[in-house]
Amino acid sequence: MNILVKIMLEKFSILDFKIGGSRTFIIAEAGVNHNGDIDLAKELINEAKKANVDAIKFQTFITEELVTNYAPKAEYQKKNTAYDESQFNMIKKLELSFETFGELKNHADNQNILFLSTPFDLPSVEYLANLGIPAFKVGSGDMNNTVMLERIVREKKPILLSTGMASLDEISEIFTFLVENGVIELLLFHCTTNYPASIDSLNLRSISTLQKLFKIPIGFSDHSLGIEAPKLAVALGAKAIEKHFTLNKNLAGPDHKASVEPEELKEMVNEIRITERMLGSPNIIVNEVEKQTRIVARKSIVANRDISKSTILSREDLTVKRPGDGIPPKNIDLIIGKIANKNIQKNDQISWENLDD
Repeated sequence: MNILVKIMLEKFSILDFKIGGSRTFIIAEAGVNHNGDIDLAKELINEAKKANVDAIKFQTFITEELVTNYAPKAEYQKKNTAYDESQFNMIKKLELSFETFGELKNHADNQNILFLSTPFDLPSVEYLANLGIPAFKVGSGDMNNTVMLERIVREKKPILLSTGMASLDEISEIFTFLVENGVIELLLFHCTTNYPASIDSLNLRSISTLQKLFKIPIGFSDHSLGIEAPKLAVALGAKAIEKHFTLNKNLAGPDHKASVEPEELKEMVNEIRITERMLGSPNIIVNEVEKQTRIVARKSIVANRDISKSTILSREDLTVKRPGDGIPPKNIDLIIGKIANKNIQKNDQISWENLDD
């Protein structure tokens, strides 16, 4: 594992966006919240741009390549869509044509927002590769899909891989697989695959565990309600945040209710940027704004009583009081035994110039 880790990059770029630095890469996950409507999809791009995210991401698939007609729906999908509707029929209504994704990418490019999409089948990988997306996001359902990943790694582009539903052994196994296949630019998203994910299931400390083990950027793909979890994830070291968003939580569809609306997305971005400012630098320094306060709040050695010239100073002659722009208290033992070369009044700061050996 250690040999493999050294091959991976702790920082890399997706176009002009730095991954792994102090600025969090924020993805607005539109997913299938366009409900199969290109105009709705374009409006999602517009709102993501207004929220100042770094990227917007959709999901690209051909239903017949993705799911059998007998595949069951997840429980959250049953709650948010027609109960007796099959997963195949539910997904088919949310499918956009490849041509539509080309139009959406052009719209995102014109809005100056990075366009990404998660492929769910091999034809979609091929299409997105030809479309020229700068990175591949792989969902949790395909994190162990070596058939798809073998095709993706041939593009030699950064991979953003979600790890929901995976054990640590499974994550380690696919990490090794990717490294052995030449991947050096990889971000792992910690993720809880439930919609919405309960706060007790988020396990945000896993972000630190993944970072220590793999020495690569770790992100957080959030399916919880609200915007608290992404801020905490950034504080714990997440270098990327992915958050589902919708124009309206009350729209029909499987993911809307577990998504944030545009104003919440905007607030989340602002709160993350504030969190970054609070985190600041890992270096321990005296902050510029503290320097004046340090003088006021710290103490210096002063005369505890009137001291006559030629007095050999004792501990009883000295005390410490504010301000802190004189000899610091740690040097008091160096002053004891020295001789005052002038009269010193009570509360006057002791200075080296007024002392002889």
